[in-house]
Amino acid sequence: MIAHKSGGKVFSANASQELAEGICKELGISLSNNHVTTFADGEVCVWMDETVRGQDVFVVQSTCKPVNNNLMELLVTIDALRRASAGRITAVIPYFGYARQDRKSKGRDPITAKLVANMITAAGADRVLTMDLHAPQIQGFFDIPLDHLSGAPLFVKYFQEKLAREGASPEDYIVVSPDVGSVSRARAFSQSMRMDLAIVDKRRPQANHCEVMNVIGDVHGKHCVMLDDIVDTAGSLCNAAKALMELGGAASVTACVTHGVLSGPAFERIENSALEELVLLNTIPVAPEQRGTKIRMLDVAPTFAKAIRHIYEETSISDCFN
Repeated sequence: MIAHKSGGKVFSANASQELAEGICKELGISLSNNHVTTFADGEVCVWMDETVRGQDVFVVQSTCKPVNNNLMELLVTIDALRRASAGRITAVIPYFGYARQDRKSKGRDPITAKLVANMITAAGADRVLTMDLHAPQIQGFFDIPLDHLSGAPLFVKYFQEKLAREGASPEDYIVVSPDVGSVSRARAFSQSMRMDLAIVDKRRPQANHCEVMNVIGDVHGKHCVMLDDIVDTAGSLCNAAKALMELGGAASVTACVTHGVLSGPAFERIENSALEELVLLNTIPVAPEQRGTKIRMLDVAPTFAKAIRHIYEETSISDCFN
């Protein structure tokens, strides 16, 4: 890293073009010009269309599906900026792929989240800005500064406005953790909303398969709000919603999830599930025609723009965590 000049620039690869444009709109600047294409054999090719020498640059790219292509686009873009003598490079990764491979759960497992962290550092990033890592300890996998934003304040604001609009009371609602691993996240959300907390006890016999066992807590007659960081095939989420309605006697179930990976049968499952609504953040793009009647998107561009402004101005970023 070299001392950067005044004037920051925001670039994007293909996965987060719309989000990057939204961030730039919030910052009052134009999205910088670069080209990210592939050769005939699939190799990633990046060309920067403007100078970055000595400047503070931000690369916006979620490593969502196709994960490997988007990851390589991020790495090659960072490398291109480093070789073009950018002053400081911040990798803005709204969704950090491979985060679920954060530990060895059985013999001879890789810890791929650490490998990806090493690759981003080796490519030339000086710092990382991301949101709702699957496991908070992944912050320690990086040997460069990492700012870890939370999507919870956006959900809090959404439900505060919903309760005010409907004239409802927090006592009519209950926050539900969809598994034991998400209890800390759900507890913080419930405290912010002054709502009670319940837990869905589930067993996962194998990856992407889930069997709900029990509902811990009284959800009878309550409007349940499930909070999680990732929805992939939506099996766990839909099974939990079914259990809350059928076993717990809940009045309704809404799910708030930061990252909508939405693989395979996810859209069909959500549309046919007991969920009243699934609220997602746009860290991963979801086309309007795919959202059906139940998926609602909230915009994270203002949150990332605020954090980028603090990083660029080298001021405290702590107020972005509230």
